[in-house]
Amino acid sequence: MTDKNLQIAADSLSLAREVLDTEARAILGLIPQLDARFPAAVEMLNSCAGRVVLSGMGKSGIIARKLAATLSSTGTAAYFLHPAEAIHGDLGVVRDDDVVIALSHSGETEELVRLVESIRRTGARLIAITGDDTSTLAEAADISLSCHVAEEACPMNLAPTASTTAALALGDAVAMALSKRKGFQQEHFANLHPGGRLGKKLMRVEALMHGGDLVPRVSPATPMAGVIQEMSSKLLGMTCVVDADGRLAGIVTDGDLRRHLTKGTNILERRAEDIMTKDPVAILPTVLAAEALQQMEQRKITSLVVVDRARQIIGVVHLHDLLRTRIV
Repeated sequence: MTDKNLQIAADSLSLAREVLDTEARAILGLIPQLDARFPAAVEMLNSCAGRVVLSGMGKSGIIARKLAATLSSTGTAAYFLHPAEAIHGDLGVVRDDDVVIALSHSGETEELVRLVESIRRTGARLIAITGDDTSTLAEAADISLSCHVAEEACPMNLAPTASTTAALALGDAVAMALSKRKGFQQEHFANLHPGGRLGKKLMRVEALMHGGDLVPRVSPATPMAGVIQEMSSKLLGMTCVVDADGRLAGIVTDGDLRRHLTKGTNILERRAEDIMTKDPVAILPTVLAAEALQQMEQRKITSLVVVDRARQIIGVVHLHDLLRTRIV
């Protein structure tokens, strides 16, 4: 590499460090700007009977779209409304029970300022995220959240960089505080993320278990020949032992068979109840697959019986079923 190329590379690294440092300081600079307006905004959103509408122009619009997606994925109905399109007919989607969050670093974005009057006519409430508390947008809003940054990361201090990063971080803070305020839990997140890697990680065992006729079942009085036949035909390395009321009484596993064989007794003279593990660990169908896998690893077992709250058998989930989903 020539000296010129080395210098170009060094300059690029230097600028990258400056950009990251500037944007990091912009986010940290938001912390002292937080005040009573923040929890007030969270409460306004929590009490929203309609939907949350995000709006912004240009780069702020891109941030607004992302925040709408974050809110939607964490339990709050939200969508993006382009301000230019809103003032040309799309404002009809905004209802009087909605809350609008408008993003503008200057607080003077023409399309947003023009939108304010129309929002007021609908009766919807308005939260502004802006870098200027004295701007038109800030003063027109019910609540204005300060998102001021000292400088942009752009070497010319022109392109929106640190300001959009700060707006994104502040919006994420609002979304997370609102999610916690609503009591949004992991199982709710699983319902909203059925696909992709997150969906697999948050999949419930009911989606993976063997159910119906695929579940191996014997009675406590079943002779061992019948137990072995049931285990062999269902290929799960175990069988459930079901009492007269249809509840889980125990399980017999390949390991149980091996342990009794080593004792020198004639296992074929035994019945299921003689060698079964009584009151085995079982899980509900709503348990996350990742949690089921953790239990198997901790207990060094390869399957779990899935039951309802009355211990009625619903299915069996096997270690191989969990590993095939690549939840880890």
